[in-house]
This record gives sequence, C-alpha cells and structure tokens, in this order.
Amino acid sequence: MTETGERELIVERRGRVLVLTMNRPASRNAMSMRMAHEIADALTELDERDDLSVGVITGAGGTFCAGMDLKGFARGERPIVEGRGFAGLTRRPPVKPLVAAVEGYALAGGFEIVLACDLIVASREAKFGLPEVKRGLTAAAGGLMRLPERVPYHLAMELVLTGRMWPATEAHEVRLVNRLTEPGGALDGALELAGEVAANAPLALAASKQVMVRSADWPLDERFDRQEEYAGPVRESADAKEGALAFVEKRAPRWTGR
Repeated sequence: MTETGERELIVERRGRVLVLTMNRPASRNAMSMRMAHEIADALTELDERDDLSVGVITGAGGTFCAGMDLKGFARGERPIVEGRGFAGLTRRPPVKPLVAAVEGYALAGGFEIVLACDLIVASREAKFGLPEVKRGLTAAAGGLMRLPERVPYHLAMELVLTGRMWPATEAHEVRLVNRLTEPGGALDGALELAGEVAANAPLALAASKQVMVRSADWPLDERFDRQEEYAGPVRESADAKEGALAFVEKRAPRWTGR
C-alpha cells in the first residue's frame, strides 16, 4: 500500500483494454518491489484472458515513473520480478500490445518501462531521460538495448552518455512517441489509441506483435518458416473465420480470442 493506504497499482478493465495505474504519487511513482510484482500479475492476467486485447500503463499524480524507489533500494529491495525483470515488465513484456500513457517525468527505470511498451502517447510537457551515468550507474533494465533500436544511433548515444532530459516533443519528432496530447490528456489519448487497436482480432494482434519483436534476429532464410509458428494458429482460429464472415455480412466482427 502507499503511504495513504491506497493500492500501489490500480487495475481497471475498460472494454477489451486493461489499464494499469502506478499509484505512488508522493514518490513520483518510484518503483517498489510490491508494485513490480503487482504489475507482473496484471500483465499475466492481460495475456491469459480471452476478453482482453491491449494493456495501457500510466502513472497517478501527473508523473509516469521516476525510476527505482531508492529508499527501498537502501533497505536491500530491488523491484525486479524473476523472469520479468524491472517493474515486472522490462525483461519480458506481455505477449499482447502495451501502450504507455506518459505525463510528467519518465526517468531511468521509468523510461525503460516506456521503451518496453509497443506504443507511446505522451503529454507535450512530458520528459524522458536515462540519467544513470550521473549517479555512477548504467541503465540496465533494457534502456541501453532498446533506445538505439528506436531512435538514431547518435541520438541514443547522446541521451545515454549525457543523461540529459529529453522533451516529449523532441521524442515525437523522431517518432519514438506515437501521439502527443495536451497536458493531462495522455491517458485519454492512450485509451483512444488502445481502442483502435482493440477493435481488431486479439489473436492476430498478439501474433503480429510477436513476429515483429522476434524476427529481427531470425536468419533470412528461416524467417517465413519461423513466422508460421505464430501466423498458422491465427489462420486456423475461430476469429479468422469470424473476420471473414463479418466482412461478407457487412457487420462488425465479434471477437472471442479463440
């Protein structure tokens, strides 16, 4: 629980979207061991439920996440979940798409959470950063690996080696951020984007994400065969049949996730 006795992670279902709100505003949603495990549990629920297609993660109180809770770290706690990594997320994100809704600061591990997401919606006033080098540390929760995959190499190197704050407006210019909103509007913008995604077939969404994430290091002559592991079951699914039937009948499809 937080200092006020509230839940550290608020989980809400909105249609086919599962919304995770980090709820430690007094500490700028710094990641605790408890919250990391709660995030991991929520993402397991997202992946296991047929009636959920997309996740959204955000922070309460006008800030996304300031990174690791240093008070907890001083007590010997590390907010890492075995098999899932920092915040129960960065080492093994969910199979299904995940959208970050960013207000305020997303720093250090907070930015690494954002980089582990598939889509990013941010307030114009949001700021990102990997300031670990300023503290004698490295961004070891995926930032050093993911950032150069998502922005030009020399920009990624500058951000890591200087540790400077990076405005969301600049991140949007290089398309790291999908959509910008006015301050206070990031969650609504993320829910709008998540709704567009969730209107599509859930099995197809998850399979498409997995092929895009995993295929980068597949040998060229094996890519189509490896893709079949994900695409084949989707093609044989009830949702694929429903999609075709809905098109013929000129109606909205009724997805079951099966």
